[in-house]
Amino acid sequence: MTQTKRPLVAQSASISKKQFLPFAAWPAVVLLLLASFFVAVSAHAKQGPNGFSKLVKELTPMVVNISTTQIIKRDKGRQQEMSKFPPGSPFEEFFREFMPRQGQGQGQRQGQPRRPRKATSLGSGFIISPDGYIVTNNHVIMGADEVTVILHNDVNLKAKIVGRDPKTDLALLKVETKKPLPAVRWGDSDASEVGDWIIAIGNPFGLGGTVTTGIISARARVIQAGPYDDFIQTDASINRGNSGGPMFNMKGQVIGINSVILSPSGGNIGIGFAIPSSLAQPVVTQLKKYGHTRRGWLGIHIQEVTPEIAESLGMGRARGAMVASVVEGSPAEKAKLEPGDIILRFGDTEIGKPRKLSRTVAETTVGKKVSLEIWRKGRKKKVKIEIGLMEEAKTAETGDVPLEEESTSEHATVLGLSLASINAETRRKFNLSRDVKGVAIVGVDEDSEAMEKGIRPGDIVVLVGQDHESVSTPADIVAKVEKAEKSGQKFFLLQIARGGGQLLFVTLRMAKEG
Repeated sequence: MTQTKRPLVAQSASISKKQFLPFAAWPAVVLLLLASFFVAVSAHAKQGPNGFSKLVKELTPMVVNISTTQIIKRDKGRQQEMSKFPPGSPFEEFFREFMPRQGQGQGQRQGQPRRPRKATSLGSGFIISPDGYIVTNNHVIMGADEVTVILHNDVNLKAKIVGRDPKTDLALLKVETKKPLPAVRWGDSDASEVGDWIIAIGNPFGLGGTVTTGIISARARVIQAGPYDDFIQTDASINRGNSGGPMFNMKGQVIGINSVILSPSGGNIGIGFAIPSSLAQPVVTQLKKYGHTRRGWLGIHIQEVTPEIAESLGMGRARGAMVASVVEGSPAEKAKLEPGDIILRFGDTEIGKPRKLSRTVAETTVGKKVSLEIWRKGRKKKVKIEIGLMEEAKTAETGDVPLEEESTSEHATVLGLSLASINAETRRKFNLSRDVKGVAIVGVDEDSEAMEKGIRPGDIVVLVGQDHESVSTPADIVAKVEKAEKSGQKFFLLQIARGGGQLLFVTLRMAKEG
């Protein structure tokens, strides 16, 4: 008796999760899956733009190619190399016979100065005003002796560098032209979202105006390129030569400046980064007005608030920017900010991470008075501060050791740290300046958490505990640790001073009992 075969697709519908489909059933199922896939893709495609040609035609004249020339001076020919050896030396004859004849056959005579060589590089930029101001990346024009801007109609114009900002990798150029130039409109990068379509126009590999499209893959990327990292990530094809070119939204507004690619080979792999317009615009405005930036400045060194630090300070969740040190004579010192303070809010801006504070302060007008909300010794507090002009912090110079300092030293070991009081011997051994106060770390247990967190001999413990109390002897630290253990604290907070004036806070887990 023959059995009637059921349709394979119907059979597959009754299969449990633990069963596998019969091999013969795969084609039918694959066809159905492919059909549903194409339906989904077709529906998704309808949501995308119906071509970019009209928008690209409008935007292309606003984008320029940039060519830079750097004059590299050459040393004299091989005579300079041979002059290193005394006359009559066998090495002189050896080099005369076997050293490559650089420049020979090109009118280059031995001993004559070699002609300077020109090195050229290519990049992109875009026009921001009809009178010829152009934005590009700082690395595109860095070290250039000559900068040439090539317009979309192949007109070449010499450009002057108005200003540069290495910290954001931005530069502003100026060209002179009789006719007004088509200029871009800035857009709001903060309003853009992951998944939005973008257009990138640039000069990859010197090919000239090239248009690529993609989406915003991520926002607020930190790639350690600079102190104000806040990149827009895109999958649009961006290659060498695209640097300095604009990233447009679908309204034809610039929301980013293409700057960096992530690639093991140097070519595009679908991971490119653009400086957001919200960061670039204020910088460009300052470069145009002053020729340099005028950033706000508090005069503090900050670090991230880890969950361990937050718990040790009784904060609850980790947030804000921790003050590691305060610069002498700075606005922060005048406002009586202290190491260990956590800045939670700057004006109306909530501070989630240290980079948020750095960028917010930098963009604040110099001289403006701002209210800070800080966490200090277990509670919130308000502090008023006047924004200063950013300047480089000065590091203390190493001084002479005071003659009256005792030569004896007290020692102790706690939390994997070998501690010693500071005396003339420890100052000489670790090259400590005479104004350094605290307790010296003279050894670190290799199996300890302290070693894992980068604490090393020569570091100085300055403050300890939730109340940021100063210490001067190893016994002070041991007593504070014992007190913290009795109160049930899981982590112990230390402020560490390091060579070059660096200060940072570190938490160490309390030793487990038993």
